[in-house]
Amino acid sequence: MALLTALDRAKRLFDELSTLSTDAPGVTRASFGPIEDAAHAMIAREAVALGLETRTDAIGNLYVTLPGTDRDAPVLMTGSHLDSVPHGGNFDGAAGVIAGLVLLEHLSDGPQPPCDVTLLAIRAEEMIWFPEHYLGSRAAFGLLPRDTPDRVKRSDTGRSLEEHMAEAGFDPQVIRDAKPQLDPNDIAAFVEVHIEQGPVLVEAQRPVGIVSAIRGNIRHRFCRIEGETTHAGGVPRQSRRDAVLAGAELAQAMETYWLEAEAKGDDMVLTLGEFTTDPNLHGITKVPGLLTFTLDVRSQDDTVLNLFERWVQQQAREIGDRRGVRIDLGPYTQAAAAPMEASLRRGLVMAAEKRGIDYLALPSGGGHDCATFASLGIPSAMLFIRNENGSHNPNEHMDFPDFSQACAVLTTWVEDVLFGETSGMIR
Repeated sequence: MALLTALDRAKRLFDELSTLSTDAPGVTRASFGPIEDAAHAMIAREAVALGLETRTDAIGNLYVTLPGTDRDAPVLMTGSHLDSVPHGGNFDGAAGVIAGLVLLEHLSDGPQPPCDVTLLAIRAEEMIWFPEHYLGSRAAFGLLPRDTPDRVKRSDTGRSLEEHMAEAGFDPQVIRDAKPQLDPNDIAAFVEVHIEQGPVLVEAQRPVGIVSAIRGNIRHRFCRIEGETTHAGGVPRQSRRDAVLAGAELAQAMETYWLEAEAKGDDMVLTLGEFTTDPNLHGITKVPGLLTFTLDVRSQDDTVLNLFERWVQQQAREIGDRRGVRIDLGPYTQAAAAPMEASLRRGLVMAAEKRGIDYLALPSGGGHDCATFASLGIPSAMLFIRNENGSHNPNEHMDFPDFSQACAVLTTWVEDVLFGETSGMIR
């Protein structure tokens, strides 16, 4: 009965979250902005109403805890983020936070757990606002570069992370001091619930996915091809330094590499998310002298990423030399692949089967805060919820019955870990 009551609360919270963050044609909850603040305040309010413990760390991450009998034992933790991309969907990140609240409300109606169970609502996961992977979770463990508060600017305002954190009432100095807010040794396991951001579960007609690994990525945000802007009619082919045709050749070479990687059985996805000439310089009668683009390549295997990076740098040099242009891929960020803990995955499978819920094992193409936990040796796992129309867009759609089934898997697994059947599956 407690689970049904908790699910009723979840429905109300999804509606409230949509209302407070509506920004047609979707929702916007900018990292370290007032709407992200409001979302955290909403979760804290509900937690207090349920008699749960709450605290916020110096970074702004929110902790909601159901106390266990042994307050010194490693904590069983779940959670996700509450920020969104601009004009995105209502469920990306938020589904995991609300699922965690459902779990705590359900557990609070039963016997006291042997250890604390904590929901973590994480700040600033969406890299579109601040160009640092998993900013909120890495900051919590003291993992960010010390200059991050001063170096990193928010994309929409141009103001520094320091300014936005201070404005929201948090302390950027803890990042400069690499002062952790969390100790990996204090966490027994971390499980993140999240909508799937692709079509795999929809196509397989399964409501729930159990993630095998989170793909790592290499991202080039500031790629440039510099050639020469000249007359479209007056300059013959052999005299041109055409930035667009150089870019097209590089793009074709990358797709060929991708096809060959897939044929070998390598896990890889590649995206040119921006590919544009300068509107202040281009024109129908001009040979384009400048092209800018972005490059995002992902894999479950870091070796695949590193081999691609070396190859694409060489290709850029060869194509640039051949076409008389300069191809500069610029600086890049890299996030390591994060395999999920096998014992936790087995426990989630057992929970799904116990509940009679269809599931599918699949990799996560998107990056998630769970990767931060896994990289520190914390046993980590992810549950995906079927989601129509992809993610990072206003048409994102999660059916509530699918959310309910994911909550059933999560609560069943946690109860088994805390009170019986799979208690040996975490440290």
